[in-house]
Amino acid sequence: MSNSNSSQAPGQNKTVTIIVNGRRRDVTGKSISYAEIVTLAFPDDPSNQDIDFTVAYANPHGKDGELVAGQEVHVKEGMVFNVTKTNRS
Repeated sequence: MSNSNSSQAPGQNKTVTIIVNGRRRDVTGKSISYAEIVTLAFPDDPSNQDIDFTVAYANPHGKDGELVAGQEVHVKEGMVFNVTKTNRS
């Protein structure tokens, strides 16, 4: 965001609880990226060119969907993210 005051606007830094691979995670902000979700799901995994991740989410207050690298989604309280590793073929 280009507005320096935007991070102080109401709701911008709200903390919500999401579920990532069955574990509760508190996140701050209006949205979360594919890369952030993957890091929350597998914090100790080194990046590996031969592994892709599938990120699916269920939103109790809206649509369900999937994220791919480079995308982000608006977070809502109670959203559930399932991240799985897949080998590139």
